[in-house]
Amino acid sequence: MAKQPSHPMLEAQAKRFGTALRARRKQLGINMTAASEAAGISRVTWHRLEKGETTVAWGSVLAAAAVLDMAFVIGDDGTAEVETPRSPDPNAWVPLQIRLAEYAGLRGLAWQLREGLEWLSPREAWEIYERNGRHLDTAQLSTHEQALITSLRRLFDRTADHV
Repeated sequence: MAKQPSHPMLEAQAKRFGTALRARRKQLGINMTAASEAAGISRVTWHRLEKGETTVAWGSVLAAAAVLDMAFVIGDDGTAEVETPRSPDPNAWVPLQIRLAEYAGLRGLAWQLREGLEWLSPREAWEIYERNGRHLDTAQLSTHEQALITSLRRLFDRTADHV
């Protein structure tokens, strides 16, 4: 396998992105395993992103940025910068852990889970909504839970029009 060509500007931008990604993750108090799981990438890939490696797939870069509510801004000179919102929209992101007690519909759908379970990963929550969502009375869901479902759908199933 041939090594990809190196470019100083590309390497510098990848390092800046990795530094920004790590700083944002630490600012939010999120460990690397939880962040990588929420992004749907491996912990090793997340680690490579934070190191600023240039060979990480673009989809992984975008997934990591989305999980931490970060955006790329391309300047007029072609350079890319990473931004985080000053006042994030609470409906535009997915929590890294979902507390069952906060979502009545999800709690009702998750009756088969082990006794005492309080938290789910975003992927676990989405799988429950996707598998059992036909049993939900969506008119009875709180706006907070409806926003969660919308965000989970956006993250995990771009073709879904149900739940």
